[in-house]
Amino acid sequence: MLQIQGSAAYWREVAVPSAAAWRFLLDKNGSGRGSDVRRGKDPARVRQALLEQTAKIAADEGLGAATVAAVARAAGVTKGGLFHHFPNRQALVFAMFDELLERLDRRIDDDMARDPMEHGRFTRSYVNLALSMDEHDRLIWAGLMGSLVHDNALNGRWYGWLDKRLKRHASTDAGPVLQIVRLAVDGAWLAELGQTRFKNIKDLIQILTEFTVPKE
Repeated sequence: MLQIQGSAAYWREVAVPSAAAWRFLLDKNGSGRGSDVRRGKDPARVRQALLEQTAKIAADEGLGAATVAAVARAAGVTKGGLFHHFPNRQALVFAMFDELLERLDRRIDDDMARDPMEHGRFTRSYVNLALSMDEHDRLIWAGLMGSLVHDNALNGRWYGWLDKRLKRHASTDAGPVLQIVRLAVDGAWLAELGQTRFKNIKDLIQILTEFTVPKE
């Protein structure tokens, strides 16, 4: 599965997204700000603001800078208000990461729903979504990979998500050929998230997709 390689310094240099990129994924209404949550006591708004500000700080300064005090201050709440939603910093970071994975789940499910062929359906969606990202998504996932390089807890969470997806699609996406396709995608994806840009990305997608179709 996805192998996270490269030094933390490398990823901090080439794979840290802008705050706007993180907000693009996390903020449903496009505002990306939580500093006015004190005007209302809606718990859902406060929780979302905390997640948004955690992602923003991680993108701007690194995950280590997303302390309880920094996130609470940026979201416009007290530390006690943060602890009302998350018992500790790790729970806050995990919640932010889980929200990213939930949105990835929905995109994969939507893509799979448009695919009439069962065999290899998950792998084809994996190919499509990994190699057809727009610039916003590329920056977001570049930053995500950077965090995974030096955060073992998040790394394990990623592998847990991927393992669940593979078990869910075991009847359609098992076997060495499809595994090789996914590993090839992982390599191309990581290259794209770094400094490499493929001029023939559409051809690459087509070639990898062809390997997911059973031979008659």
